[in-house]
Amino acid sequence: MSEYQYYEFQAIDHPLTESQMAELRGYSGRATITPTSFVNVYNWGSFKGDRRQWMEKYFDAFLYVANWGSHWIEFRVPARLVAPETVSMYRTDNSLACRATGEHIVVSFASEDEMGGWDEGEGWLASLTPLRADLMNGDCRCLYLGWLVAAQAGGLPDDEMEPPVPPGLGALTAPLRSLAKYLRIDFDLIAAAAEESAEADAAPTDDEIAGWVAGMPAAEKDAVIAALIDGADSYFAAEFRRRAVRKIQRARDSGNGRVDHRQRTARQLLERGDAIAAERQRREAKVRARDEAKRERERAKVRKQHVKSLVGKEDSLWSKVDTLIASRQPKRYDEAVSLLQDLRDLAAMKEQGGAFAIRMEELCRKHARKPSLLDRFRKANLTG
Repeated sequence: MSEYQYYEFQAIDHPLTESQMAELRGYSGRATITPTSFVNVYNWGSFKGDRRQWMEKYFDAFLYVANWGSHWIEFRVPARLVAPETVSMYRTDNSLACRATGEHIVVSFASEDEMGGWDEGEGWLASLTPLRADLMNGDCRCLYLGWLVAAQAGGLPDDEMEPPVPPGLGALTAPLRSLAKYLRIDFDLIAAAAEESAEADAAPTDDEIAGWVAGMPAAEKDAVIAALIDGADSYFAAEFRRRAVRKIQRARDSGNGRVDHRQRTARQLLERGDAIAAERQRREAKVRARDEAKRERERAKVRKQHVKSLVGKEDSLWSKVDTLIASRQPKRYDEAVSLLQDLRDLAAMKEQGGAFAIRMEELCRKHARKPSLLDRFRKANLTG
């Protein structure tokens, strides 16, 4: 079986120039290269570039899938919006890493599963790139999921304490759910982690925004407007919005206060995840049993109506059974067995089971040299 390696890079903040695209073409004649992406699949060869250098020089997002179970994804984000020390709180040896590159940091997520089966890489990055903007806006839920990968894989000491649990872990967005699937995190384990996660902060209301803006000094407002119009700083708008939201939220929390949540060890989380999984499986089994009982009642009702429709037709049915058996064809044997089951159930409904049994004994003696037919009788519970 051939190898499968999928590489996809995306430029989000700045498109590639013609010269940059030409540079990338030098590494692959088969890759699909656009002003915003580089995509290639390798079945026999291997990637000729340097992923780390490419993320420093050209791209803002990278995704890799290999058929031996490797799933990687990276985001390049400005360090002024995502502090390295914030990522470090969730960092692990294998599943979540962070490296500095000039004014940016590159946050790397990894999941390794040799038994994970063959996964295609196409389509994943499009569902995951919104997480980069979320991270730049202060949402740390993806970082916690990166830490959770290591806990699930048994790569952490049992007594290692979990990092801060971000709010909103119990209500994952579509991109976060995609990340959990991509990193192959058990959703029961996520549910266990979410038990100590506060509700996500509500977005600032129009009145809160208006009140905060009204309180800004006039000179600061002028500077903000000028910077937005100038547009030279591509991250200024995101940075300013994040600062504003943080101050509005801080003012909101000062009147309400936050509840402190219990911090757990990796082992406690895994055990709680197992308990949640067991309870979910019990609920699902109960629902399946209830649904199956309902289906069985429906089948029994239909069967009863069918058997009732055969009243008075017994002689013709027995005669048809003899004709089918006389054909010596396996398919006709099966048809005969089906008719005999109808006759058996009809006899039971009329409380004439003994008469049916006697007739079946006679039928078995008559065809004693047809082992395949007798075997069908036994499997259909037609003989005692």
